[in-house]
Parts: sequence; structure tokens; C-alpha cells
Amino acid sequence: MARYLFSSHDGFGLGHVRRNTVIASAVLAAEADASVVIVTGLAADLPWQADPRISVVRVPPLVKDSSRGYRAAGMSFEAALAERAVRFAETVDGFDPDVIVVDRHPYGTAGELRPGLERARRRGARLVLGLRDILDDAETVRMELAGEGWQGVEDLFDRALVYGARHFCDHGSEYGMPLPASYCGWVVQEAPTSKRVGRLLAVSAGGGGDGADVFALGVAVAERQTAWTVELAAGPYADTARLDELVAGSPACARIRVRKHQDACGALFARADAILEMAGCNSTVEALAAGRRPILVPRRHPRQEQLIRAERLEALGLAQVVDAGADPAGVGALLDRPHGLCPRRLAGAGISLDGAARAALAVRELAWVRR
Repeated sequence: MARYLFSSHDGFGLGHVRRNTVIASAVLAAEADASVVIVTGLAADLPWQADPRISVVRVPPLVKDSSRGYRAAGMSFEAALAERAVRFAETVDGFDPDVIVVDRHPYGTAGELRPGLERARRRGARLVLGLRDILDDAETVRMELAGEGWQGVEDLFDRALVYGARHFCDHGSEYGMPLPASYCGWVVQEAPTSKRVGRLLAVSAGGGGDGADVFALGVAVAERQTAWTVELAAGPYADTARLDELVAGSPACARIRVRKHQDACGALFARADAILEMAGCNSTVEALAAGRRPILVPRRHPRQEQLIRAERLEALGLAQVVDAGADPAGVGALLDRPHGLCPRRLAGAGISLDGAARAALAVRELAWVRR
């Protein structure tokens, strides 16, 4: 029985632990007797974390603020970091994983994973760094990779798994990635089969913590497009009280529904005729998996990640990009354009959505090398 440990630094959204959970489920689908543990600082209990075959180890959450720094709730940053380090190392000692998959930051938010990772490596565990398709603009990433948070990565980790495609973003040539990288394709759960609802606009902002402008744009579009209904997917970090006020004060309120604490949008996107959303990795791929060409409203600060992803998808003909301050009438006019995407169109653009299965195969191969 192979043992797999997944860890994510979390931060402001759901993407990191969501990817780990989808890959962990793919491991279990291929290897039913595997043992899986996920270490996460995500405070919310979400439905996709409820798989009884996956053990969840909670560590103190660290949330990214607008200045790109992190803060802890109920304790100092230093105390939270120390507790995270202890719990991760204890999990390594007790679980003795064959493979550890760390999402995005190799040593955690501020190096707290390093003692546990080094201990696991001495025991023979294989270490994998999971990276999304776009990290940030190339100059920023190169500076990050030259810093203390990446020192010794090439000696400790076996490889990087990039949840994307080389032609979309080559982590070696663009970022100077020191690890050998395998490109798995994008990680997403299989899209649910739902009947399309005519003239339904789905509006999403991922976790929702910084989605106020996107929700406001969706409501403004609803006020001008009277034939459309709108569903707002308010993630677990959204200010739902403020969102309720926004909808209640709109003349289109009868045609707008707020779906609170929406942690995944696959089912909603599968029913929608059109999608207006931010350009986070997970929700954007959920739109593509649902067969929709989304209208993307990328976050531009403090990271350029969403903007770069949106522009590259638009260049491939797979998305339309607007600014958060765009004219609602102009955005409404985009609703009349075709939004359907067939699998052949995605394949022609080199977009593969089987990243979970391919990532699972890669970590399973490493487990058997160790054992």
C-alpha cells in the first residue's frame, strides 16, 4: 500500500488545495488501496474535501493580504508558522509517505515545510513540486526563484509537475525553473452533465475574497440584458452581506440569484449559456471543461498571473477578456456571441484537461521507485 502526502500553502483562494484534492482522488481511482493525507490551512469544510478515503490534517491558516504578505488569524504570524512546521513534521514522521506533493511554494509560505521535507527525503521519500500553468510575470518569478525560498530545490525535489502545457508557458525558458518539469495538462474534475438553461449568465470570482468588482459588473450587465437571468457564485471568502445589498438594490434583482459559499462551479457552468468570471486557474479550466468560452475579468494586481492566462487563452480563441471597469453595455453585447467550445477546438489549441490522471500516474510511478 503506497502512501501519498499532499501539502499546499493555501493563501487567498481555494486553488492550491483544490488541485491537490482532485489529484489525490485520481490516485485513489487508480490505486484503491493507497493511503492519502492532505495537509491544508484551508479553514472551511468544503464538500470536495469529504472523501472518507482522504485524511485531512489541519494547520493554522495563513491568508494573503493586498500587499502580497501573509497574516494569521487569532495568533501571530510567527506562532502560526511554527505550529505549521511542527504539524507537518509530525505528519511526516507518523505517516512515512512514499511521495510528497507540495503545491506552488516548495518550502511552504515561509520555509515551514523544509525540516519535514528534509526528514522525509532522508527516509527515501520522493518529493514533487506541483505548479500551475502561469505563476506570474517572468521577471517576478525569476527573482523569486533566485531567492531563499528556492535554495536547494534541485537537490531536494525529484521533479516538477506543471498543470498546463509547455507551449502555453514553458517554465524552463520563461522562468528558469531549476527542476526537470513534466507537463501534465490542466487539473479539473470531470464536468457534470447538466441541461443548459437558455440565457443564463454565470458570474464567478473563485474564492470570492477579491471578487466585488466582478459581481458588480455581472449585476450591471443583468440590468441591461433583460432577457438574461444571472447566477452569482459567491465563494466562501465573499462578502455575502455586501453582495445581498448589491442585488437587493438592483432593478434586476428578480432575475439575479446568489449562490452562497460556492466552492466549485462545474455544475453551474455546465448549465450556463455564458460565463463571466475572474481568470483564476481552477475556475477558468472549469469553464473550458464545461464547453464554454468564458468572458474573463482578470485580476491585475498584485500578481499578473490572471492577466497573462487570460490574454494567452484569448490569443488561442478560447476566451474573451474585459477589464473590471468595462462598460456593462459592451460586456452585454458579448453575450450574443457564440460561447460553445467543442473538445476538438480545445485539442486543436493544445489544451488537455486530463491533468489529474496524468499527475496521478507520475506520482504513483515515483512511489513504486521508492518502495
